[in-house]
Amino acid sequence: MSAKKIEFKNVWKVYAACAGDALKEIKQARLSGAPVPPYVVGVEDVSFDINQGEIFCIIGLSGSGKSTLLRHINGLIKPTAGEVIIDGISIKDLSDARLLQLRSQKIGMVFQHVALLPNRTVTENVALGLEIRGVKRAERRQLAQEALERVKLPQWGAFYPDELSGGMQQRVGLARALVTDPEILLMDEPFSALDPIIRRQLQDQFIEISAKAHKTTVFITHDIEEAVRLGDRIAIMNKGKVEQIGTPQDILLRPATSYVREFVSHVTLLDKLVAGDIMQLTSVTPKSLNVACDGGTIDAQTPVAEVIRRGISGTGTLLVSRGGTNVGMIGRQEILAFLTMRPDSDR
Repeated sequence: MSAKKIEFKNVWKVYAACAGDALKEIKQARLSGAPVPPYVVGVEDVSFDINQGEIFCIIGLSGSGKSTLLRHINGLIKPTAGEVIIDGISIKDLSDARLLQLRSQKIGMVFQHVALLPNRTVTENVALGLEIRGVKRAERRQLAQEALERVKLPQWGAFYPDELSGGMQQRVGLARALVTDPEILLMDEPFSALDPIIRRQLQDQFIEISAKAHKTTVFITHDIEEAVRLGDRIAIMNKGKVEQIGTPQDILLRPATSYVREFVSHVTLLDKLVAGDIMQLTSVTPKSLNVACDGGTIDAQTPVAEVIRRGISGTGTLLVSRGGTNVGMIGRQEILAFLTMRPDSDR
């Protein structure tokens, strides 16, 4: 079981002149059933954990509270109530000096608007965090070059930001976040302003880098397709509240609320699911299962598109295995059920 890296415990963020008093009014109104005072609630009683090394996507519409919640992790926003815990330590207990140390040594951040310094070269921009740490010039230039190689921009170190495309600038921003070797990456809609082709390329690159770096990543997006593609788990937010947390398969197949159901209703499932998501679980003996499934064997991680191709072109039921163990079967009935299913349908 993965260790907890980040914990949110009953986090509230209320925007008001006297936020603490405003929160008491809100809670009292909720308990009594009275009209809730018209305060702006950015985050409402949020509690969940993020595990070491996972990519955790937070998704929601504009104003849902996702970016506000993200900024609680590095202390850029302080909660009205509740706490954020990193590696077992509540950041509300940190002094200003220790909070700055946390930001500079443990956390890297990539913004939608990357904000590169125009009067510095790409290498100098990437090395900025190292410069703030006091790393010597030769070492920081070497580390910056290595970071640029990771984002596939090794030849662009001497150029200036205005000589780069938007996608290249975003990769420089990612390199700047990675160069200090942070344990946690905070990514606030980093690809949302890019055109679809460049966006897809950067997603591919991010997946590749993440597989090697094993960082704990909190990724903010308003695009469910992006969240499903990148995230190990997804949280969907609405009006400051978390509606549901789960794996991409949980979110797509078992939406917990009508809001989540509407959010995922337009998603094409064909390239999001695998054989294990649509198979019929079985309790029969392996020998009987082998006899029943005469259409061949597929791995549980086989994409559904390939399952459908095999199922339509063949004549028998497919045997599904995981790690060498037979775990289920897929026949034409399961394929038809998938093709006609809705996200909230029972299977």
